[in-house]
Amino acid sequence: MDETTRERAEGAPGGKTAAGPTGAGPASGSGSRDDSGSGLRDDSGSGSRDNSGSGSGSREGSAAEALARRFDADRGHLRAVAYRMLGSLSEAEDAVQETWFKLSRTDVSGVANLTGWLTTVIGRVCLDMLRSRGSRREDPLDTYVPDPIVHIPGVGDPEHAAELTESVGLALLVVLETLSPAERLAFVLHDMFAVSFDEIARIVDRTPTATRQLASRARRRVQDADPGPGPDARRQREIADAFLAASQGGDFEGLLAVLDPDAVLRADGGPLLAGASKLVRGAEAIVRQALMYASFRNAALPLVVNGAPAVLGVVDGKPASLLAFTIAGDRIVRMHVLADPERLAALDIPEEALARAVYPD
Repeated sequence: MDETTRERAEGAPGGKTAAGPTGAGPASGSGSRDDSGSGLRDDSGSGSRDNSGSGSGSREGSAAEALARRFDADRGHLRAVAYRMLGSLSEAEDAVQETWFKLSRTDVSGVANLTGWLTTVIGRVCLDMLRSRGSRREDPLDTYVPDPIVHIPGVGDPEHAAELTESVGLALLVVLETLSPAERLAFVLHDMFAVSFDEIARIVDRTPTATRQLASRARRRVQDADPGPGPDARRQREIADAFLAASQGGDFEGLLAVLDPDAVLRADGGPLLAGASKLVRGAEAIVRQALMYASFRNAALPLVVNGAPAVLGVVDGKPASLLAFTIAGDRIVRMHVLADPERLAALDIPEEALARAVYPD
Protein backbone atom coordinates (compact mmCIF):
# COMPACT_ATOMS: atom_id res chain seq x y z
CA MET A 1 0.00 0.00 0.00
CA ASP A 2 1.09 3.62 -0.53
CA GLU A 3 1.36 6.04 2.36
CA THR A 4 -2.13 7.48 1.80
CA THR A 5 -3.68 4.02 1.91
CA ARG A 6 -1.73 3.14 5.04
CA GLU A 7 -3.00 6.27 6.73
CA ARG A 8 -6.58 5.31 5.92
CA ALA A 9 -6.05 1.74 7.11
CA GLU A 10 -4.48 2.99 10.30
CA GLY A 11 -7.10 5.59 11.05
CA ALA A 12 -10.35 3.77 10.32
CA PRO A 13 -10.04 0.69 12.53
CA GLY A 14 -8.93 2.68 15.52
CA GLY A 15 -11.91 5.01 15.49
CA LYS A 16 -15.07 4.25 17.44
CA THR A 17 -18.24 3.88 15.42
CA ALA A 18 -21.84 3.82 16.47
CA ALA A 19 -23.62 0.52 16.24
CA GLY A 20 -25.36 0.17 12.91
CA PRO A 21 -28.05 -2.07 11.49
CA THR A 22 -27.47 -5.80 11.41
CA GLY A 23 -28.61 -6.11 7.80
CA ALA A 24 -26.40 -6.40 4.75
CA GLY A 25 -26.55 -2.84 3.51
CA PRO A 26 -24.10 -0.13 4.56
CA ALA A 27 -25.04 3.38 5.55
CA SER A 28 -25.57 5.81 2.70
CA GLY A 29 -22.57 7.78 1.63
CA SER A 30 -20.19 4.81 1.45
CA GLY A 31 -17.95 4.36 -1.56
CA SER A 32 -18.51 1.88 -4.36
CA ARG A 33 -16.43 0.41 -7.15
CA ASP A 34 -17.03 2.00 -10.53
CA ASP A 35 -17.43 0.07 -13.78
CA SER A 36 -13.95 0.87 -14.99
CA GLY A 37 -12.38 -0.98 -12.08
CA SER A 38 -10.28 2.04 -11.21
CA GLY A 39 -11.15 1.89 -7.53
CA LEU A 40 -13.73 3.24 -5.14
CA ARG A 41 -15.45 6.53 -5.66
CA ASP A 42 -17.01 8.80 -3.08
CA ASP A 43 -20.78 9.02 -3.61
CA SER A 44 -21.53 11.06 -0.51
CA GLY A 45 -23.91 13.95 -0.97
CA SER A 46 -22.95 15.23 -4.40
CA GLY A 47 -26.60 15.58 -5.37
CA SER A 48 -25.79 15.33 -9.10
CA ARG A 49 -27.86 13.28 -11.49
CA ASP A 50 -26.61 10.78 -14.02
CA ASN A 51 -27.67 10.73 -17.68
CA SER A 52 -30.55 8.39 -16.97
CA GLY A 53 -32.20 11.01 -14.78
CA SER A 54 -31.98 9.08 -11.54
CA GLY A 55 -31.28 11.20 -8.46
CA SER A 56 -28.53 11.13 -5.88
CA GLY A 57 -30.60 8.88 -3.63
CA SER A 58 -30.59 6.20 -6.33
CA ARG A 59 -26.85 6.59 -6.85
CA GLU A 60 -26.20 6.34 -3.12
CA GLY A 61 -28.35 3.23 -2.89
CA SER A 62 -26.50 1.66 -5.79
CA ALA A 63 -23.17 2.54 -4.18
CA ALA A 64 -24.26 1.01 -0.88
CA GLU A 65 -25.33 -2.20 -2.60
CA ALA A 66 -22.05 -2.38 -4.52
CA LEU A 67 -20.05 -1.93 -1.34
CA ALA A 68 -22.09 -4.62 0.39
CA ARG A 69 -21.43 -7.02 -2.49
CA ARG A 70 -17.75 -6.18 -2.38
CA PHE A 71 -17.63 -6.86 1.36
CA ASP A 72 -19.48 -10.16 0.94
CA ALA A 73 -16.81 -11.25 -1.52
CA ASP A 74 -14.24 -10.90 1.29
CA ARG A 75 -16.46 -12.23 4.09
CA GLY A 76 -15.02 -15.77 3.99
CA HIS A 77 -11.47 -14.44 4.12
CA LEU A 78 -12.28 -12.12 7.01
CA ARG A 79 -14.03 -14.90 8.91
CA ALA A 80 -10.94 -17.08 8.46
CA VAL A 81 -8.67 -14.34 9.85
CA ALA A 82 -10.95 -13.74 12.84
CA TYR A 83 -11.35 -17.44 13.63
CA ARG A 84 -7.59 -17.94 13.75
CA MET A 85 -7.23 -14.83 15.88
CA LEU A 86 -10.02 -15.66 18.33
CA GLY A 87 -10.63 -19.42 18.22
CA SER A 88 -14.34 -18.67 18.64
CA LEU A 89 -16.91 -18.85 15.87
CA SER A 90 -19.35 -16.45 17.54
CA GLU A 91 -16.63 -13.90 18.29
CA ALA A 92 -15.31 -14.26 14.74
CA GLU A 93 -18.76 -13.37 13.39
CA ASP A 94 -18.89 -10.39 15.76
CA ALA A 95 -15.51 -9.23 14.46
CA VAL A 96 -16.66 -9.54 10.85
CA GLN A 97 -19.78 -7.52 11.64
CA GLU A 98 -17.74 -4.83 13.40
CA THR A 99 -15.46 -4.65 10.37
CA TRP A 100 -18.49 -4.10 8.18
CA PHE A 101 -19.66 -1.27 10.44
CA LYS A 102 -16.27 0.40 10.12
CA LEU A 103 -16.22 -0.01 6.35
CA SER A 104 -19.73 1.36 5.92
CA ARG A 105 -18.79 4.50 7.86
CA THR A 106 -15.43 5.16 6.25
CA ASP A 107 -14.51 6.86 2.98
CA VAL A 108 -12.46 4.20 1.20
CA SER A 109 -12.48 5.92 -2.19
CA GLY A 110 -8.67 6.06 -2.22
CA VAL A 111 -8.05 2.48 -1.10
CA ALA A 112 -6.42 0.54 -3.93
CA ASN A 113 -6.40 -2.83 -2.14
CA LEU A 114 -9.66 -3.12 -0.22
CA THR A 115 -9.03 -6.73 0.82
CA GLY A 116 -5.74 -5.70 2.42
CA TRP A 117 -7.43 -2.75 4.10
CA LEU A 118 -10.19 -4.97 5.50
CA THR A 119 -7.61 -7.49 6.73
CA THR A 120 -5.83 -4.85 8.79
CA VAL A 121 -9.14 -3.52 10.10
CA ILE A 122 -10.34 -6.92 11.30
CA GLY A 123 -6.89 -7.53 12.76
CA ARG A 124 -7.26 -4.44 14.90
CA VAL A 125 -10.81 -5.41 15.89
CA CYS A 126 -9.63 -8.88 16.95
CA LEU A 127 -6.67 -7.43 18.84
CA ASP A 128 -9.04 -5.27 20.89
CA MET A 129 -11.26 -8.28 21.55
CA LEU A 130 -8.30 -10.40 22.68
CA ARG A 131 -7.11 -7.69 25.05
CA SER A 132 -10.59 -7.33 26.51
CA ARG A 133 -10.90 -11.09 26.87
CA GLY A 134 -7.56 -11.32 28.65
CA SER A 135 -8.69 -8.88 31.32
CA ARG A 136 -11.82 -10.88 32.16
CA ARG A 137 -11.01 -14.47 31.21
CA GLU A 138 -12.06 -17.04 33.79
CA ASP A 139 -11.84 -20.39 31.98
CA PRO A 140 -8.50 -22.19 32.52
CA LEU A 141 -6.37 -22.43 29.40
CA ASP A 142 -5.05 -25.91 30.20
CA THR A 143 -8.50 -27.43 29.58
CA TYR A 144 -9.86 -24.94 27.07
CA VAL A 145 -10.98 -26.40 23.72
CA PRO A 146 -11.49 -23.83 20.93
CA ASP A 147 -14.74 -23.79 18.99
CA PRO A 148 -14.67 -26.65 16.51
CA ILE A 149 -15.67 -26.29 12.89
CA VAL A 150 -17.76 -29.36 12.18
CA HIS A 151 -18.28 -30.97 8.80
CA ILE A 152 -20.74 -33.84 8.56
CA PRO A 153 -19.94 -35.95 5.48
CA GLY A 154 -22.89 -35.80 3.14
CA VAL A 155 -24.58 -32.91 4.97
CA GLY A 156 -24.27 -29.17 4.35
CA ASP A 157 -21.79 -27.23 2.26
CA PRO A 158 -18.20 -28.56 2.47
CA GLU A 159 -16.82 -25.40 0.87
CA HIS A 160 -17.81 -23.30 3.89
CA ALA A 161 -15.99 -25.69 6.22
CA ALA A 162 -12.97 -25.81 3.94
CA GLU A 163 -12.53 -22.03 3.86
CA LEU A 164 -12.00 -21.98 7.62
CA THR A 165 -10.33 -25.29 8.38
CA GLU A 166 -7.51 -25.24 5.84
CA SER A 167 -4.21 -25.55 7.71
CA VAL A 168 -5.68 -24.76 11.12
CA GLY A 169 -6.44 -27.57 13.55
CA LEU A 170 -7.58 -27.50 17.14
CA ALA A 171 -4.06 -28.28 18.38
CA LEU A 172 -2.71 -25.14 16.68
CA LEU A 173 -5.55 -23.02 18.02
CA VAL A 174 -4.76 -24.23 21.54
CA VAL A 175 -1.15 -23.07 21.11
CA LEU A 176 -2.30 -19.72 19.76
CA GLU A 177 -4.34 -19.22 22.94
CA THR A 178 -1.06 -19.20 24.92
CA LEU A 179 0.35 -16.24 22.98
CA SER A 180 -0.03 -12.62 23.94
CA PRO A 181 -2.59 -10.70 21.83
CA ALA A 182 0.16 -8.85 19.94
CA GLU A 183 2.13 -12.06 19.31
CA ARG A 184 -0.96 -13.82 18.04
CA LEU A 185 -1.80 -10.95 15.71
CA ALA A 186 1.72 -10.76 14.31
CA PHE A 187 1.90 -14.51 13.72
CA VAL A 188 -1.56 -14.92 12.23
CA LEU A 189 -1.44 -11.92 9.92
CA HIS A 190 2.15 -12.41 8.76
CA ASP A 191 2.64 -16.18 8.70
CA MET A 192 -0.88 -17.18 7.68
CA PHE A 193 -2.03 -14.24 5.56
CA ALA A 194 1.24 -12.67 4.33
CA VAL A 195 0.55 -9.19 5.75
CA SER A 196 3.76 -7.16 5.89
CA PHE A 197 5.39 -6.27 9.18
CA ASP A 198 5.10 -2.59 8.26
CA GLU A 199 1.31 -2.96 8.13
CA ILE A 200 1.13 -5.04 11.32
CA ALA A 201 3.36 -2.54 13.14
CA ARG A 202 0.72 0.13 12.60
CA ILE A 203 -1.91 -2.06 14.26
CA VAL A 204 0.14 -2.97 17.35
CA ASP A 205 1.75 0.49 17.58
CA ARG A 206 5.31 -0.85 17.47
CA THR A 207 8.23 -0.62 15.08
CA PRO A 208 8.46 -3.13 12.23
CA THR A 209 11.54 -4.62 13.91
CA ALA A 210 9.70 -5.13 17.20
CA THR A 211 6.75 -6.57 15.30
CA ARG A 212 9.03 -9.03 13.53
CA GLN A 213 10.29 -10.15 16.95
CA LEU A 214 6.70 -10.70 18.11
CA ALA A 215 6.06 -13.01 15.19
CA SER A 216 9.38 -14.79 15.72
CA ARG A 217 8.58 -15.57 19.37
CA ALA A 218 5.15 -16.81 18.40
CA ARG A 219 6.59 -18.93 15.61
CA ARG A 220 8.98 -20.65 18.00
CA ARG A 221 6.10 -21.50 20.35
CA VAL A 222 4.08 -22.92 17.49
CA GLN A 223 7.01 -24.91 16.09
CA ASP A 224 7.87 -26.35 19.50
CA ALA A 225 4.30 -27.61 19.87
CA ASP A 226 3.92 -28.83 16.28
CA PRO A 227 3.19 -32.58 16.35
CA GLY A 228 4.33 -33.02 12.75
CA PRO A 229 2.49 -34.12 9.61
CA GLY A 230 -0.16 -36.79 9.69
CA PRO A 231 -1.08 -39.50 7.18
CA ASP A 232 -3.80 -39.08 4.58
CA ALA A 233 -7.42 -38.58 5.64
CA ARG A 234 -8.39 -42.22 5.11
CA ARG A 235 -5.58 -43.51 7.30
CA GLN A 236 -6.37 -40.94 9.99
CA ARG A 237 -9.96 -42.17 10.12
CA GLU A 238 -8.74 -45.77 10.41
CA ILE A 239 -6.57 -44.83 13.40
CA ALA A 240 -9.42 -42.92 15.06
CA ASP A 241 -11.78 -45.86 14.51
CA ALA A 242 -9.19 -48.23 15.95
CA PHE A 243 -9.00 -46.13 19.12
CA LEU A 244 -12.78 -46.09 19.47
CA ALA A 245 -13.08 -49.84 18.92
CA ALA A 246 -10.32 -50.59 21.43
CA SER A 247 -11.91 -48.22 23.95
CA GLN A 248 -15.32 -49.86 23.67
CA GLY A 249 -13.76 -53.30 23.84
CA GLY A 250 -11.63 -52.54 26.89
CA ASP A 251 -8.50 -53.37 24.88
CA PHE A 252 -5.60 -51.85 26.84
CA GLU A 253 -2.91 -52.92 24.38
CA GLY A 254 -4.99 -51.87 21.41
CA LEU A 255 -5.30 -48.37 22.84
CA LEU A 256 -1.59 -48.11 23.52
CA ALA A 257 -0.87 -49.21 19.96
CA VAL A 258 -2.53 -46.12 18.43
CA LEU A 259 -1.49 -43.55 21.04
CA ASP A 260 1.77 -41.64 21.01
CA PRO A 261 3.56 -42.16 24.37
CA ASP A 262 3.41 -38.39 25.00
CA ALA A 263 -0.19 -37.94 23.84
CA VAL A 264 -2.31 -35.27 25.53
CA LEU A 265 -6.06 -35.32 26.15
CA ARG A 266 -7.78 -32.00 26.84
CA ALA A 267 -11.42 -32.05 27.98
CA ASP A 268 -13.57 -28.93 28.31
CA GLY A 269 -16.85 -29.27 30.17
CA GLY A 270 -17.52 -25.54 30.38
CA PRO A 271 -19.09 -23.87 33.41
CA LEU A 272 -22.02 -26.29 33.52
CA LEU A 273 -19.82 -29.40 33.65
CA ALA A 274 -16.67 -28.01 35.24
CA GLY A 275 -15.94 -31.38 36.83
CA ALA A 276 -15.55 -32.91 33.38
CA SER A 277 -12.74 -30.51 32.48
CA LYS A 278 -9.33 -32.10 32.73
CA LEU A 279 -5.90 -32.32 31.19
CA VAL A 280 -4.47 -35.84 30.86
CA ARG A 281 -0.87 -36.39 29.75
CA GLY A 282 0.71 -39.62 28.58
CA ALA A 283 -0.66 -42.64 26.74
CA GLU A 284 -1.13 -44.85 29.80
CA ALA A 285 -3.03 -42.17 31.71
CA ILE A 286 -5.28 -41.61 28.67
CA VAL A 287 -5.90 -45.35 28.37
CA ARG A 288 -6.99 -45.55 31.99
CA GLN A 289 -9.32 -42.63 31.36
CA ALA A 290 -10.74 -44.25 28.22
CA LEU A 291 -11.31 -47.60 29.93
CA MET A 292 -13.08 -45.87 32.81
CA TYR A 293 -15.78 -44.74 30.38
CA ALA A 294 -15.85 -47.93 28.28
CA SER A 295 -19.12 -49.07 29.84
CA PHE A 296 -20.95 -45.91 28.66
CA ARG A 297 -22.07 -46.97 25.20
CA ASN A 298 -23.40 -43.85 23.52
CA ALA A 299 -24.53 -43.65 19.93
CA ALA A 300 -21.77 -42.17 17.80
CA LEU A 301 -21.72 -40.05 14.65
CA PRO A 302 -18.45 -39.82 12.66
CA LEU A 303 -17.52 -36.23 11.81
CA VAL A 304 -14.67 -34.15 10.49
CA VAL A 305 -13.56 -31.37 12.84
CA ASN A 306 -11.11 -28.74 11.59
CA GLY A 307 -10.06 -31.15 8.88
CA ALA A 308 -9.36 -34.08 11.25
CA PRO A 309 -11.36 -37.18 12.24
CA ALA A 310 -13.80 -36.81 15.12
CA VAL A 311 -16.83 -38.48 16.64
CA LEU A 312 -19.93 -36.98 18.22
CA GLY A 313 -21.47 -38.83 21.15
CA VAL A 314 -25.27 -38.65 21.01
CA VAL A 315 -27.64 -39.27 23.96
CA ASP A 316 -31.42 -39.11 23.57
CA GLY A 317 -31.00 -37.52 20.15
CA LYS A 318 -28.82 -34.66 21.43
CA PRO A 319 -25.05 -34.02 21.28
CA ALA A 320 -23.38 -35.13 24.53
CA SER A 321 -19.67 -34.92 23.68
CA LEU A 322 -17.38 -34.24 20.78
CA LEU A 323 -14.05 -36.06 20.53
CA ALA A 324 -11.55 -34.80 17.94
CA PHE A 325 -8.21 -36.42 17.12
CA THR A 326 -4.88 -34.93 16.04
CA ILE A 327 -2.75 -37.60 14.38
CA ALA A 328 0.94 -37.36 13.48
CA GLY A 329 2.89 -40.14 11.87
CA ASP A 330 0.73 -43.14 12.65
CA ARG A 331 -0.23 -42.25 16.22
CA ILE A 332 -2.75 -40.08 18.02
CA VAL A 333 -0.86 -37.17 19.60
CA ARG A 334 -3.72 -34.91 20.75
CA MET A 335 -7.32 -35.53 21.74
CA HIS A 336 -9.80 -32.72 22.31
CA VAL A 337 -13.09 -33.39 24.07
CA LEU A 338 -15.81 -30.76 24.09
CA ALA A 339 -18.49 -31.61 26.67
CA ASP A 340 -19.87 -28.12 27.35
CA PRO A 341 -23.65 -28.50 26.80
CA GLU A 342 -24.13 -24.89 25.70
CA ARG A 343 -21.35 -24.97 23.12
CA LEU A 344 -22.41 -28.39 21.86
CA ALA A 345 -25.95 -27.09 21.33
CA ALA A 346 -24.52 -24.12 19.44
CA LEU A 347 -22.98 -26.48 16.89
CA ASP A 348 -26.48 -26.75 15.44
CA ILE A 349 -26.12 -30.33 14.20
CA PRO A 350 -29.15 -31.13 11.99
CA GLU A 351 -31.63 -33.63 13.43
CA GLU A 352 -31.32 -35.83 10.37
CA ALA A 353 -27.59 -36.12 11.03
CA LEU A 354 -28.07 -36.91 14.72
CA ALA A 355 -30.51 -39.64 13.69
CA ARG A 356 -27.65 -41.33 11.81
CA ALA A 357 -25.67 -41.89 15.02
CA VAL A 358 -25.31 -45.61 15.73
CA TYR A 359 -24.29 -47.68 18.74
CA PRO A 360 -20.95 -49.49 18.46
CA ASP A 361 -21.00 -53.23 17.85
